[in-house]
Amino acid sequence: MAFPDNFLWGGATAANQCEGAWNVGGKGIASSDVSTAGSRTKPRYTTYIMPDGTQGAAAQFSELPEGARMAVLDGYFYPYHEGIDFYHRYKEDIALFAEMGFKIFRMSIAWTRIFPKGIEETPNQAGLDFYRNVFLELKKYGIEPLVTIQHYDVPLYLEEELGGWKNRELVHCFDRFSEVLFREYKGLVKYWLTFNEINSPLLMSKIFPNYPIEKQRDAYQILHHQFVASARAVRRAHEIDSENQVGAMVAGVCKYPLTCAPEDVLVTQKARQEEFFYCADVMVRGEYPYYASKLWKECGAQIQMEPQDLEEIRQGTADMLTFSFYSTSCASADKNAPTSGGNLSLGAKNPYISYSEWGWGMDPTGLRYFLNDLYSRYGIPLMVVENGLGAIDKLEDDGSVHDPYRIDYIRGHVKALEAAIEDGVDVRAYTPWGCIDLVSASTGEMAKRYGFIYVDRNDDGTGSFDRIRKDSFYWYQKVIASNGKDL
Repeated sequence: MAFPDNFLWGGATAANQCEGAWNVGGKGIASSDVSTAGSRTKPRYTTYIMPDGTQGAAAQFSELPEGARMAVLDGYFYPYHEGIDFYHRYKEDIALFAEMGFKIFRMSIAWTRIFPKGIEETPNQAGLDFYRNVFLELKKYGIEPLVTIQHYDVPLYLEEELGGWKNRELVHCFDRFSEVLFREYKGLVKYWLTFNEINSPLLMSKIFPNYPIEKQRDAYQILHHQFVASARAVRRAHEIDSENQVGAMVAGVCKYPLTCAPEDVLVTQKARQEEFFYCADVMVRGEYPYYASKLWKECGAQIQMEPQDLEEIRQGTADMLTFSFYSTSCASADKNAPTSGGNLSLGAKNPYISYSEWGWGMDPTGLRYFLNDLYSRYGIPLMVVENGLGAIDKLEDDGSVHDPYRIDYIRGHVKALEAAIEDGVDVRAYTPWGCIDLVSASTGEMAKRYGFIYVDRNDDGTGSFDRIRKDSFYWYQKVIASNGKDL
């Protein structure tokens, strides 16, 4: 068998999608806390209040009216406020992860639990204590935490008062945040990821038609600040604890040419440079790639850098490259080619693969191809830290949940992992996304379920929060116990 004895099997979550307790223990308000529920057909909204007291809601990622302040308002349902109540049920959930046999558990830390506004000099002790207790519980079962420092979860104060990551000041805020984490949890956490799907700002223009050119320019400045912050965090982590390993985390946008027409091949090459390699090249190789200046020129971006920035980026390269992988798509020079949906990976539809009900192209073979492609380019350890199938699950009268479609999806990707390892790729971990049902980031609904564990929680907020093992729970338990032999 290809899987090494020390292969890290596990699962992945994010604080804002599962913790709940949004205003408990001194936690501040995050931008995610003002995001309403949505669905496949209804967008999520960001709620706000105007200086004159007028209240409103704008579609997520759209511009708010001038003078608007994001706010939690009566009459709206905010699914992240309760999530799946991991905050109060983490012991129960970790016991279930241990029962499955997890070796590693990917999670994130809510910035606002540690620094409620993001600007405080002293961290919030209640937040530090909560995560320490989570890490101690994981340690009790021999499960390694894999911790994302920022997972789409920025203090609202930093967004509104400082302008978010466009402002250089956030680098210093992140310095303080990450250093507190490295010092506080030394000996409890050794695997860290700085930013979740750091390339997301570059993907927005691919998802939303008529995306403002100003926002495309801003994306490159935002990323520069995050590259610097990440590199500084890598060096700081190594200085504080030589055991620390810090990874880049990039959304796995894998595209094929729609046809063998040379124009399609060129379009695909450029798409992969812009959407994935740009970020990975900087974080792994420690320098901007040769094509960066062309990308900047195309949208008129002029990156504001400080003299030491490029040297800091060079000295703070990632120890490992991690990525999400849900689907693949195609690129075409034909603007009229049929398109497909998916999580930050829109593109031309591939006639040779099947699609989920949310429009995601299901392509396990693509994972083997992508792993080989990344390893040949970067030559450092890889981790697949998100992979999974969102689907509607039915809770039967007898309390069972039959999800053979999820088992088939994961089985295909485990086989692809095995094949890539046999090819010689150094893959260290596999953490399927939403190992326990949680609130969907893209649609804000519970109906789109990923987990091996069913959570009795509905889109309208009703439900008992009871945890129920799905058929996939027992199947994945068997996979881990056999180290990938029994599929």
